Amino acid sequence: MRRTVAVALLPVLAAGLLDLSRAFGQAPQDGRPVMHAVRLADGERIELDGVLEEAVWERAQPATNFLQQDPDFGQPATEKTEVRVVFDRERLYLGVICFDSEPDKMRGIQRRRDEFLSSDDRFMWVLDPYFDGRTGYFFEINPSGLMGDSLLGMEDGRQWDGIWTAKVRRSQIGWAAEIEIPFRTLNFDPQAPAWGINFQRTVRRKSEESLWTGIPRNQGLRRLTNTGRLEGIREVSQGIGLDLKPYVLGTAFAAPGRGQEHTVVQADLGGDIFYSLTPSLRANFTLNTDFAQTEVDERQVNLTRFSLFFDEKRDFFLEGSGFFDFASNDAFDDDVRVFPFFSRRIGLSENREPQKIEFGTKLTGQIGRQDVGLLHVRTGEDRGLPGDDFLVGRLKRRIFSQSYVGGLFTRRARRGEGEALHTWGLDTVLATSSFLGDQNLEFRGFLLGASPGPGRSGDNLAFGAEMEFPNDPWDLSFAYREVRKNFDPAVGFVARTAYRRYNPFVTYAPRPSGHPWIRSFEFNADLEFQTDLQNDLLTRILEMKVFGLETHSGDNFEFTITPNYERLEEDFEISDGVVLPARGEYRFTRYRIAAQTANRRLIALEP
Repeated sequence: MRRTVAVALLPVLAAGLLDLSRAFGQAPQDGRPVMHAVRLADGERIELDGVLEEAVWERAQPATNFLQQDPDFGQPATEKTEVRVVFDRERLYLGVICFDSEPDKMRGIQRRRDEFLSSDDRFMWVLDPYFDGRTGYFFEINPSGLMGDSLLGMEDGRQWDGIWTAKVRRSQIGWAAEIEIPFRTLNFDPQAPAWGINFQRTVRRKSEESLWTGIPRNQGLRRLTNTGRLEGIREVSQGIGLDLKPYVLGTAFAAPGRGQEHTVVQADLGGDIFYSLTPSLRANFTLNTDFAQTEVDERQVNLTRFSLFFDEKRDFFLEGSGFFDFASNDAFDDDVRVFPFFSRRIGLSENREPQKIEFGTKLTGQIGRQDVGLLHVRTGEDRGLPGDDFLVGRLKRRIFSQSYVGGLFTRRARRGEGEALHTWGLDTVLATSSFLGDQNLEFRGFLLGASPGPGRSGDNLAFGAEMEFPNDPWDLSFAYREVRKNFDPAVGFVARTAYRRYNPFVTYAPRPSGHPWIRSFEFNADLEFQTDLQNDLLTRILEMKVFGLETHSGDNFEFTITPNYERLEEDFEISDGVVLPARGEYRFTRYRIAAQTANRRLIALEP
């Protein structure tokens, strides 16, 4: 009987796998809206003043007909938006008019670059210059001229400060902007049939989000496979593709009152060189690097057993950082981060002492269907510590329409001492936005190995996989990862070792149709289940959002229950002289009731 059932199910399973393979291989959505970029005539120029009065703006056909994503899904936007695109050989221009029937109620409070616009009106857009639905650029402005930007890729957007300019002008019809983006600030494929482009506008007082295309909630602005087509960009230039950022640093010191009569003068110089070998391949060189301009880290207090994670903020390492992404980098819980390459390890000794960077070289970009990243950095001898040589290589082969397979290699060698430490990895992401017609589905998996270090052998692997169905109203996923006890990437970051982790997650977010004030409900369950390598339970956390509610005005309410179980593997000193003993078991339950009013209100409250 069992054999008969199994045989009967074979055609069903084969049909399902065939449909899945077709979905992964299917090109991004057909029927994309199209807009055309208009070239400036010889002698024409754009004066950036926020007034679209040049003749070329009249010749450009605007993108309009924005549709609401919220609050009235699929309905025309209540406030009209027009976007035009023109260009010359060296610059791309956007002309934006955000009409507003109540201009005195427009909100534009923030002015600091890259500030989160949670309470302002805003206009956002994305560019996919390769037209491959994988990597691109995000930009935003508000009625006060705030500028924000980031890089987009297979992972979430990351920090980036591109070179571009925007001028905004308010008037009785709303607000308008003229935007100039030099082609040299972008990587692009000059042979691409088109660029991907999309726009989104927020009218905050109405809690209204409207888009040009990709309005389904499982698509949105940042999903580059759902952009429209920008056609007509031809014969443009990145100039000679060379940028220089030199620095000179000088100090003079004297202390006559302490017996130091002579002034001690010190000088230092260095800088960065950026050169675009091709429009899609960029080389960087840094010499005697100075990171004095780098933004300081936010202060954190560590109340856990695990190392704190601090994001990279140094420009040299941020440039092209998306080309070094790895499939294990998606876990952002403090205790399960597995980064085979973490650039903040460069410039620190193995004992976490600072080291000076003497020079570094980097090559990032695309060659055919390959994404490549190559990095070499040498740190200098400092405070009696010998310098290190760092080497990182990353290669991804793009397959299907949104997927890749890749490999990674890192090497850290202390000059004149011992053996080099290596890390290697294989990973893949298989993604589609065409599963069951128009649903998102993604699988990611990875395998990593690292030199176990002196006095250790074996048990030096880490591996994991995740299947995700991120859609609306259902968002489902299941992830598994295992990190062996001797896995220690010399140029990476691992919060903990010797564990197995299982993580099922489900969210259901229904939206009542036509309700006058309720936008959506939300119910979810997120289970984190960790064991040691002998399958003895270490951690069990079940976070359940029993009830969540969002109103059309942007107010939120939620009630969450989180039962916890923890078993310590070793003594944990939580304060001087206060030690939680190993093998102790701890059970507790957290209850959380939270309410938040919309940030657009004059007085906004949040937990």
